[in-house]
Amino acid sequence: MIRDQVQLQALLERTRQWVRERAIPAEDLVAESDEVPCDLVQEMRANGFFGWSIPQEYGGAGLTTEELVLGAFEISQCSVAFRARVGTNTGIGSEGIVVDGTEEQKARYLPRLASGEWTGCLAVTEPEAGSEATNVQTTARREGDHYVLDGTKCFITNAPIADVFTVTARTEPGTAGAKGVSAFIVERGMPGLSTGAPYRKMGQAGSPVGEVVLKNCVVPAANLIGGDEGRGFKTVMKTLNKQRIHLAALSTGPAMRMLELAIAHTTKRVQFGQPVANFQLVQAMIADCQTEIYAARSMILETARKRDRGEDVVLEASMCKYFATEMCNRVADRCVQMFGGSGYVADYSCIERWYRDVRLFRLYEGTSQIHQLNIAKQTLAQG
Repeated sequence: MIRDQVQLQALLERTRQWVRERAIPAEDLVAESDEVPCDLVQEMRANGFFGWSIPQEYGGAGLTTEELVLGAFEISQCSVAFRARVGTNTGIGSEGIVVDGTEEQKARYLPRLASGEWTGCLAVTEPEAGSEATNVQTTARREGDHYVLDGTKCFITNAPIADVFTVTARTEPGTAGAKGVSAFIVERGMPGLSTGAPYRKMGQAGSPVGEVVLKNCVVPAANLIGGDEGRGFKTVMKTLNKQRIHLAALSTGPAMRMLELAIAHTTKRVQFGQPVANFQLVQAMIADCQTEIYAARSMILETARKRDRGEDVVLEASMCKYFATEMCNRVADRCVQMFGGSGYVADYSCIERWYRDVRLFRLYEGTSQIHQLNIAKQTLAQG
C-alpha cells in the first residue's frame, strides 16, 4: 500500500516537472553527444532519482514496488538515456545487494549507489549465456582471502561508466546450470577488471552499453554477495523478478510520450481541409494506443501491489514485461504511421528516434520469446 499519498504525489510532480522542463529540452543534445550532460546527472542526483528503490536506512527513498513503477511511468517519458543513467542504481545494479547482501556490503555500497556517487550495473550476460542465463562460463576460484575471476560479460548497460559491478561467476568447477553460480561485487579499479568501449547501437544514444572483461581479476572474499557460494543465480532471479515489473513501467512511459507526440501532430496537421486527427482510421490508431497503454498500466500496478503484499509474482512479472514491451513497440509503429513521411525524417520529428530506442525493450531482461515460454511453463504448472 502507498504509505504517504502527499509525499508520493510531491515526488511524482517533481519528477514530472524535471522531465518536462529539463530533460525533454536536452534530448537532441543527448542524441548528438551520445551522453547525458554532467549538469543533468547532478540534477538527477539532487532529486534523489538514483536511490528510489534503495532502503531509507542506506540513503535511498525506500519506495515500494507500486511507488517505484509510478515514478518509472514519469521518468521514462523523456529520452531513454535519462532513465538508463539512473535505472541500474534504481534497479538491477543495486537490487542484488539490497536483497542478499551482508550488512557490511549494504553499508559500503548502497549509500553511494543511492546518492549517484557511484554507478552500478549487473554483469550476467555472456557470449554463451544470454537467454540461457544459467550457462555461466565466467569462473571464480578461491585463493586465501580473495577470489580470482576470469571471463567476459557482454551487452552490459552502463558498463563503460560503472563504478560497481554485480558479477556472476561459477565457483564450483564441473557444475552446470544454476548450481555452483555465485555473485560478487566488483569495483572498478580492482586488478584485472576492464571495460570495452561503448557499442555502436541501433538506438538509445546516451546510454552506454559494453563488455566487462575479467582477467585474473582479484576480488576480496568479503565481496561475495551474502557471504555464501552457490547463491548467485537465486540472487539474480530475485533481482530480475522485481526489475521486470520496473522495466514494464519504463516501457509504458515512452508509449505515453509517443502517443502525446502523435496526437499533437495529428491535431495540427491539415489534409483535405481538416486535421488528420478527424480521420476515422487515424482515430482507430489513437484508440488502440490508448487502450493498450491503459491495459499495461493496469497490469503493472496490480502486479506491483501483489509483490508489495509478499505474494509470488513470477508469472505476473513475466507477463508484464512481455505485454508492455510488445505494446510499446506497437505504439511506436502506429505513431510513426500517424506522422506519415515526417515520422521517418529526423529533421521533422523525434518520433523516428523513439521508434529505434524502444526496439531494445523486447530483447533485454529476457526476450519476448523467452517470456512466452516462461509464461506457458508457469501456467501449465499451475494447472
